[in-house]
Amino acid sequence: MAIVIGADASGKRLKELVKDFLNTEGFEVVDVTADGQDFVDVTLAVAKEVNAADGNLGIVIDAYGAGPFMVATKIKGMVAAEVSDERSAYMTRAHNNARMITMGAEIVGDELAKNIVKGFVNGKYDGGRHQIRVDMLNKMC
Repeated sequence: MAIVIGADASGKRLKELVKDFLNTEGFEVVDVTADGQDFVDVTLAVAKEVNAADGNLGIVIDAYGAGPFMVATKIKGMVAAEVSDERSAYMTRAHNNARMITMGAEIVGDELAKNIVKGFVNGKYDGGRHQIRVDMLNKMC
């Protein structure tokens, strides 16, 4: 499992902090950030790598998290969530089997970002009754 991460110029500082945190926690991190890319390009690059292997998860950071979320939800089979709290990050894995989260560097602080990421990457999909909704989401686009 790899954690694929990317950011536009507004999210670059927080992305580096999150990347360092994930490396410290022992996760394999793939950074697809490229200079000059906006959130659309970055989100598409993260989604491509997330979809390359079943266990991969993705994180995109820009100023507010809304733009990358909108892009991710246009990709067939991608379940994504815009998160700004730990509980939502964990629950979107548990109930929605989300494979990508988006965050806003202008919204979440450093420690909160680490806790959000920790909840997301350590969360496990519960399956069961949630699978009906996940199947519905995966059929969209």
